Amino acid sequence: MKKNSQLPLDGMIAVVTGAESGIGQAIAAELAQLGAIIAINYYKDKAAATKTLQMVKKNGGNGKIYQGDVSDYKQVQDLYQKVTKELGIPYILINSAGINSSGIYAVDMDIEIFDRALKTDLYGTFYHCKEFIAIRKAAGGKGKIVNISSIHEDVAHAGGAEYCASKGGVRNLTRVLALEISSMKINVNNIGPGMILTPMNEKVIDDPKALKKAIKHIPLDRAGKPEEVAKLAAYLVSEDAAYATGQTFFLDGGLKINIGQGA
Repeated sequence: MKKNSQLPLDGMIAVVTGAESGIGQAIAAELAQLGAIIAINYYKDKAAATKTLQMVKKNGGNGKIYQGDVSDYKQVQDLYQKVTKELGIPYILINSAGINSSGIYAVDMDIEIFDRALKTDLYGTFYHCKEFIAIRKAAGGKGKIVNISSIHEDVAHAGGAEYCASKGGVRNLTRVLALEISSMKINVNNIGPGMILTPMNEKVIDDPKALKKAIKHIPLDRAGKPEEVAKLAAYLVSEDAAYATGQTFFLDGGLKINIGQGA
């Protein structure tokens, strides 16, 4: 496909974690359509990451897949060294890698479960932000960070101690970073999805009755799509959102504001 110089993200390098499925995969495909070159970071599923690369190319973009565990700082450092050498200096970071809540109450939760969630959802976001910001600082500043948080950065749910704690941490990490890096003209924001139909919600996707029950509290009466989150991410990394930083943009069909109705 002939390169279109009018694309808003033309030639920008975007690191997308958790890009082998769900929201991360949708964002990778969307940013590619807008001209970005995608560094597809995946954990274990190389076949799924390869599918993402195919989607990127189908959308007229290009990129490369990079295996790496976001919870391992050394692997994160290695990833940025490879991306910088092979693709160029990244301008965009999407932190989408994460694991869902276990459904286990805190009193019964193994320490390993709590640790794994914090290391993946919170530490992983911190590690990537730390490396990305250092690279952008050395390059003279500017850049875009979007962290995929959750409505559970604010809304607690029983059986989600590890998930809610990590997402609450991402909320305040984002706010602190916004203060620290504003002078570098790097924007950092969160997207807080509600119920999005991704492999993380496979149980309700495969069970119509469970899905109907799950969406009864959503004012718009449906779950969201990964592509809808991707559209919001595309806006937040564009120059149209240059005045937005340190914020969480909730995309939940009204679920968050419906909490407590009938009390």
